[in-house]
Amino acid sequence: MDIGAIGTHLYTMLHGKQVGSDEFGNKYYMNPKKLHGRERRWVIFKGKKEASKIPPEWHAWIHHTVDAPLSEAAAQPEDWQEMHLPNLTGTMNAYFPQGSDEAGGQRAKATGDYQAWTPGN
Repeated sequence: MDIGAIGTHLYTMLHGKQVGSDEFGNKYYMNPKKLHGRERRWVIFKGKKEASKIPPEWHAWIHHTVDAPLSEAAAQPEDWQEMHLPNLTGTMNAYFPQGSDEAGGQRAKATGDYQAWTPGN
């Protein structure tokens, strides 16, 4: 555990009030004592620390967009919504479009509707 993580866990034990958790196991805390006009809010991630692992309903709360975290009922996705995914860039599950070098593909040739720019034209 790095020094920053030790400090965060110590601060959480002394001043943190757990507000809730999400489906990924992340835990959300606040210190009601106001600092610069508002309380401090933070998250203790389960596993790797990655900001994109915060679901939208908790993102709004942690960034002070809403005053109270959403209820469990409000956090339930609609039928048309897809499940939240963390940012997969740099991982084995990253998205590579067809034709990218990483996907091993070849790009389609230009169709002739493209004219390269040259300086001075």
